[in-house]
Parts: sequence; structure tokens; C-alpha cells
Amino acid sequence: MYRKNTAMFAALLAFAMFAMPAHLVYAQAAATTPAKKGAVASASATKTKKADLIDINSATKDQLTALPGIGDAYSQKIIDGRPYTTKKDLVTKKIVPQATYDQVKDKIIAHRVAPAAKKAPATK
Repeated sequence: MYRKNTAMFAALLAFAMFAMPAHLVYAQAAATTPAKKGAVASASATKTKKADLIDINSATKDQLTALPGIGDAYSQKIIDGRPYTTKKDLVTKKIVPQATYDQVKDKIIAHRVAPAAKKAPATK
């Protein structure tokens, strides 16, 4: 008798789950989707766009001075230490301290400088 009641209850539960209107099942999923999209949008809004990044290999002194924590002295040291292969070179070459680098690392980029092309000797 216990086994018969358990089977009947399981069948009733399965029927209830499949009989439930779809709009009630998916309403919760739809309600949480915009919140996730909003969180992604706000996170990407805080990051600097790639076009707004300052290239430390070609930036002017005024552009470098506009960065937080970078004054006239650091901007001149950055210019004198060029070229850089990565933006982390500012710390490894001891151009700026780690604390200053942490302030500007999301606002700068170091485009790799192509090496000067050597001319091949002319052959006759």
C-alpha cells in the first residue's frame, strides 16, 4: 500500500510540474536577466576604452602629466626611458614606483615599437 501511494504521489508531482504554465516558470529567469546585463554594463563602463588609453611610447609630456600621480618629473622620466615593450616596464625599469603604476595601469598602454629596418647591402 505504501509503495502504491508513493508511486501515485510521484505521478501527481510530475503531472503538476509539466502542467504548470510556461510563463510562470520562465518569469523568474526573465526577471534576473536584466540585472545581470546591467551589472556587466556598469563594470565595463568603469574600465577605460581602448581608444582612450595613452601610449607611453608616443605620448607627449602634457598627456603623461594629465595622468593621476604623474607630474612633470615622472613624465620626463617616462619620456627618457623610451621605448617600452610593456607598460609594466615602468616599474621594472624603476621609472615610477609601484603605487603610482597602480593608479595609471588601466589608463596606459605600451604599443610595441617596431625595430628600425636595416637595409640589406646592395649586390651587383
